[in-house]
Amino acid sequence: MGWVSAGDYEVALDGGKVVCRNAAGRRLKSVPSKIADEPAVVGLRQLVEWLDRHERRCLADVERWMVRSLPVPLDVVTRVWPDPAWQAALRDVVVTGEDGRVAGFLRDAGTGRGLGLVDLDGDTVRIAPDLVRIPHPVLLDDLEELREFAVELGVEQRAQQLFREVWHRPAAVDAEGTQVDEYAGGSFKELRFLHGRAAQLGYRVRGGHAVCPVLEDGRGIEARVWIGDYEGYEETETGPLVWSDPAGRVLKLGQVGPVAWSEGMRMAAALYAGRVIEDEEQAA
Repeated sequence: MGWVSAGDYEVALDGGKVVCRNAAGRRLKSVPSKIADEPAVVGLRQLVEWLDRHERRCLADVERWMVRSLPVPLDVVTRVWPDPAWQAALRDVVVTGEDGRVAGFLRDAGTGRGLGLVDLDGDTVRIAPDLVRIPHPVLLDDLEELREFAVELGVEQRAQQLFREVWHRPAAVDAEGTQVDEYAGGSFKELRFLHGRAAQLGYRVRGGHAVCPVLEDGRGIEARVWIGDYEGYEETETGPLVWSDPAGRVLKLGQVGPVAWSEGMRMAAALYAGRVIEDEEQAA
């Protein structure tokens, strides 16, 4: 932590916050308002904002690689690893080999060293695949066992992978059907509340639908839930969940892959959870 002058004080960054000390070296509880406009204070606060955005972007990118099943070149992972924000987002994610089998939890990466992993026997191993694969949890056959093992290892994933909610397509689902109504009918007193919830959850809204794009087996699929496209103060409710191809054609449920199914259901459930609940009977 390096201190820089700001008027009669000195300021620095500590734990992602701007801190201040007086001329005697005593650290203050807060930055005095009279130096709020000092270039050093303004610069450090702008740096804090940038670092926060950078951390969120790194985490979002790692989760996007997972959700879209995007293999990442080893060189990319080894180059970004020294950055604390990237390292925090990548650390302890489950990595699989080319055969789809779990290789271990990511603990280290470096040029010339490849990836350092903790395998399922608890041993430290190194691999150097051309492409790093971070699978969506719905694709992991032994997900519950991996979760238990992660707890034993003290794994704390920043990226939502092992402890991400997943939905499996029921065996009895009508493969010729085109929509899921399980989370339809969730009432909201004002349209803007539902639109705001979609944005808060990180989903885009387009044409009255909350949308979640997924890339699965090289094919683009979009999960969509109708949330309304009228005046912001009108009542609305969540509509059915559907999936469509890049041309906008609605897919039959039998055509929806496991990742697209899970992510679509996850979005629909999250939107529905914010509905107005009138009484305890309805809540049950």
